[in-house]
Amino acid sequence: MAENGSGFVREIAHRIFAAELKESNLQAKEGHDQYSPQYLITPTGAKANRIFIVGTLTEKEDIGTDSEFWRGRIVDPTGAFFVSAGQYQPEAAQVLAKSAPPEFIAVIGKPTTFTTKEGNVLVSIRAESMHVVDGATRDRWVVETADLTTKRLVKLQGNEPDAVKAREHYSTNVEQYKAMVAMALGSMRAR
Repeated sequence: MAENGSGFVREIAHRIFAAELKESNLQAKEGHDQYSPQYLITPTGAKANRIFIVGTLTEKEDIGTDSEFWRGRIVDPTGAFFVSAGQYQPEAAQVLAKSAPPEFIAVIGKPTTFTTKEGNVLVSIRAESMHVVDGATRDRWVVETADLTTKRLVKLQGNEPDAVKAREHYSTNVEQYKAMVAMALGSMRAR
């Protein structure tokens, strides 16, 4: 956790691949009031209030009615993230508005879930900050995310509460996630 000058402690932003985020649907809350932080526990046991992604912006559109509200599709080697930014995230919305796909984009934001009428849980990211980055930054993110995902897979075998929750909820297929990590790293060598 990082602390700014006001004593406010900000949650770290977890690096998570798109394929893992897409499978995430376990929500947890600490505390019982409306201001208690909400978390998304992923299949590898990340307990994320905020996430950090880097990928290629492939699509964007203004879906706002009264004011601008931007939605974008950002692709990493494992799949696609959907991000949004509007009047409450003006800097991120401006970056999305001015960017021209395809472009490498880094996003820090909050994972949000939506349950469809059919009961499917869709995960998107409400952007807090967004920046156009270069290919080297994207490559570093892939390597770091692969490393952190592998470390979470090791922790998943242990008895930490979040690992136990993830294991019980998802019955996580560790080999599937190891293959996802290998595929993400392999995609960089293929370029």
